[in-house]
Amino acid sequence: MSSANMTIFRAYAQKSNPASLPPSVLFSHSETCLTVFDAFPKSIFHFLVIPRVRPPFNVYQLANLRSLLKCEKNCAKELLIDLSREANNVKKMIESEMFKKYGFKWEIWMGFHAIPSMEHLHLHVLSADLCSPRMKLKKHYNSFHPKRGFFIHLSDVLSWFDADPSYYKTTSQLKKSEYEPLLKEDLSCWKCDRNLSNMPKLKSHLQEEFDKLFDQEKAKVERERKRSDDLAQTSSSQISLNDDDSPQDELVRGSDEERGPHSEN
Repeated sequence: MSSANMTIFRAYAQKSNPASLPPSVLFSHSETCLTVFDAFPKSIFHFLVIPRVRPPFNVYQLANLRSLLKCEKNCAKELLIDLSREANNVKKMIESEMFKKYGFKWEIWMGFHAIPSMEHLHLHVLSADLCSPRMKLKKHYNSFHPKRGFFIHLSDVLSWFDADPSYYKTTSQLKKSEYEPLLKEDLSCWKCDRNLSNMPKLKSHLQEEFDKLFDQEKAKVERERKRSDDLAQTSSSQISLNDDDSPQDELVRGSDEERGPHSEN
């Protein structure tokens, strides 16, 4: 990968007007961050939330998660909270698209790579499926495996700020020697932990897992639809029965009651 491609996120983050980015790149932007489509999505839905270069931070402090966590803690935490806020907006959009395209929604992950391959801090927001033609290499898959450890969930990073200072100091170092070996671990399904011998078999298995989820959710929607139809039919029948009690019958019934059970005709 060329050095220009390695720093493309930094170039985005330094733009005074992110709206000048092509729509194939930019999804949305605010005063503090911008959201772009991942050019090589590793899930059905995959976006990146990138902090814009603004005081009190410079481009070097925003190089990655490790460099950010070396900054003043309150400032670093505030920036992460801001990214979280934007990521939640993206999450809502993804869920809306899930309903439109698939008829149901599933989990969405938000997190960072411990040792990113691209310059400039970026938060991954992706659907929990890892089904994508772009998912080709073992290291790519392991970098997004939600339980492997290389993919660090945003909620976990935020929890470090409330931990013991010594824990924060140690954990925030994000040492390459601890994280890079995780990319070489054996392939296993993130959902059922089944071991797979190669990427083609893993990709096939992940697609089967998603298809199974799709069928389950489709069946659930169908059951709910049938239940709603049955309730509507029952309600309609009840209304029909009530309509049979005409006002004339009520008047006749009332006259009988006025005469009493022993009244003469």
